[in-house]
Amino acid sequence: MQELVITIASPVFIVLIILEMMVGRWRGMANFEFGDTLNSMGLGIMSQITGGLLRLFAIGIYAFVAHHFALFVLPDTWWVWVGGLLFYDFLYYWLHRYGHELAILWAAHVVHHQSECYNLSTALRQTSSGVLLSWIFYLPMAFLGVPVDLFVALSLIDLLYQFWVHTELIGKLGWFDRVFVSPSNHRVHHATNDSYLDKNYGGILILWDRLFGTFTEERDDEKVVYGTRSPLRSWNPLRANLEVYQKVIQDARHASHWADRIRIWFRHPGWQPADVAQRYPHDAFVLHRPRFEPALTRSWKIYCFVQFVLILLITTHFLAVDRHIGYGECALYGAWLIAGLVVIGGLTERRVNYLGLESVRLMLTLAFVLVTGHWFGNLSLPELAQYGVELVILGSLLSLIFLRQHQQAS
Repeated sequence: MQELVITIASPVFIVLIILEMMVGRWRGMANFEFGDTLNSMGLGIMSQITGGLLRLFAIGIYAFVAHHFALFVLPDTWWVWVGGLLFYDFLYYWLHRYGHELAILWAAHVVHHQSECYNLSTALRQTSSGVLLSWIFYLPMAFLGVPVDLFVALSLIDLLYQFWVHTELIGKLGWFDRVFVSPSNHRVHHATNDSYLDKNYGGILILWDRLFGTFTEERDDEKVVYGTRSPLRSWNPLRANLEVYQKVIQDARHASHWADRIRIWFRHPGWQPADVAQRYPHDAFVLHRPRFEPALTRSWKIYCFVQFVLILLITTHFLAVDRHIGYGECALYGAWLIAGLVVIGGLTERRVNYLGLESVRLMLTLAFVLVTGHWFGNLSLPELAQYGVELVILGSLLSLIFLRQHQQAS
């Protein structure tokens, strides 16, 4: 269900992102950067791919608890939907809050905050590992007997609502800002400024923040600075998902005491044991810094954009077949898509060595199609479709030759 809704909603998201980009340009706002936008959308694709592999794990646990330990059998009525959505949003508040207060949860959630821009594409920037622990926070709904299908529907409502609040084009909305999560409220949440840091966690209702003391209003005299206090400065989606895990593991290995090696996962992000902080201190935070946006020529941008669109389109096929093919083939298909996103990330950083990696990816794909006559998911390719795939790959390889020659000439 979730894959279907996201697949249907994706074209709407893309149209709205393009519209926001056009309006922002008309207003003279620099709210989009090429590499950042592709990276944010790529991380959204990657989260859907990994979700296809891991979502059954979380939903399976929820279904097991709801089936065996539910206290009530709730009817499918309007008040269950409304009450369920309110309760889901309440639990989401605490998941989101602890996602900023505990390193083990921040390691997953950090992905959503890495962008130094703030626009609708930022909403698509989602974690690929959050599903591993987030299900714990929603078990109270299972114990109360909220059916699995209803739980999934409520989670989608809460998630889809949050898309529109990721924009700088909409200002303050008066009374709405005092009750609901709005663009103004959520801009504060994405800030790295001291006065805004770790505030406004609500998903739909900002009332939870007002109730539990985590609300801060956006001020006209302090412009929000977006990103994280330890900037990623990379378009590699794997690195984006693993950066905090790697840092915490590294600090844990350096710790002298076993208790600190465990404690570090459950302290505030950035916390270090005293001995580790003395020997391996973290870099000092700088609020105002240039955005990470390596310069790209038009030809590099066109190649990266075309390959990204191809991966986006192919991902819709992955989401359509992931539950109908073997887990091994599904994992291989997902790995191929993620490899493409990693290579595109390297190319948008204009790393010349990724031209070679892209050539290998394309030639392996071409060989697979030529030898098997199939696509992933056991999809038999008619002769005309095979020719189409082969022409696209050969055209891409020729484009890489042009990019390499252009790079050497410059």
